[in-house]
Amino acid sequence: MKAKIIGTGSYVPPKIITNDDLSKIVDTSDEWIRSRTGIEERRVSDPQTATSDLAYFAAKRALLSSKTDPMSIDLILVATCSPDTLFPSVSCIIQDRLGAQNAAAMDLSAACSGFNFALATAASFIESGNYKNILVVGADTLTKYLDWTDRNTCILFGDGAGAVMLKATDEDCGVLSSYLKAKGEDGKFLVMPGGGSRDPEMKNKRFIRMEGKEVFKFAVKALEESVLEVLKLSGMDISDIDFVIPHQANIRIIDHVIKKFNLPKDKVYVNLQKYGNTSAASIPMALDEAVAGNKIKKGDIVVLSGFGAGLTYAANLVKWG
Repeated sequence: MKAKIIGTGSYVPPKIITNDDLSKIVDTSDEWIRSRTGIEERRVSDPQTATSDLAYFAAKRALLSSKTDPMSIDLILVATCSPDTLFPSVSCIIQDRLGAQNAAAMDLSAACSGFNFALATAASFIESGNYKNILVVGADTLTKYLDWTDRNTCILFGDGAGAVMLKATDEDCGVLSSYLKAKGEDGKFLVMPGGGSRDPEMKNKRFIRMEGKEVFKFAVKALEESVLEVLKLSGMDISDIDFVIPHQANIRIIDHVIKKFNLPKDKVYVNLQKYGNTSAASIPMALDEAVAGNKIKKGDIVVLSGFGAGLTYAANLVKWG
């Protein structure tokens, strides 16, 4: 059995913060941000909105597009590094809101790589025969953890959620292979020091801290490696790719991979200009937009590839059904 994606959904909060808005807060400009990241604006959730709220709306849309009854869901996996609370999990919160009482529920934390890790986990559950219907959500509200005086980080992130509904199938489609990796020795380059068990009183502040040059170097290599290796696992190569949906973090990283693999730009989906880096939501949001825009056709070989804090990186190879 294979895990077939039968529905997608996404949701972003309505508030938009543009580069010009940020230029009034920190020493930056629209041109500076665009030239270095490709980002033009991002969505920011209000104080009353939590990660589970975004996840719920994205999940509802995935269920609607797949015509799935919540009671038929066997498992809900939510990839997030910004849960509402340490417990209960976001997955349990949306299980209740969706009315999916028959589903097991758990969160998975791999930062911006989270959705790919969760999708690979879900595919493994389906391939094992344990579950037939799995909802996978990637959702984050990292703007709640930004130091808005830190130009290195506040320009990069936005909030959002994306979801896919998976169903067991014996058709020639679905998740063909998954490649998951970590480089824990370099975790120091992207951290949120305060708020965990090492610093529960948040003496070091619960803000994202990043060494941009180091993360950039890692990201370029990680994206390249994950694409090549996930193809190799299915006996394919670059020429077999019909569409790539990379993590939407920085246009220079994406452009490097496009050039390295000599891919036509219309084969690579980019929406970071509208949303910035939405962490675990990045890839499923882009996938939902690509599907809605009829960019992906039945039988297409699609690569989903990303990287994130940890440091982690991962890719999934999907044959669209």
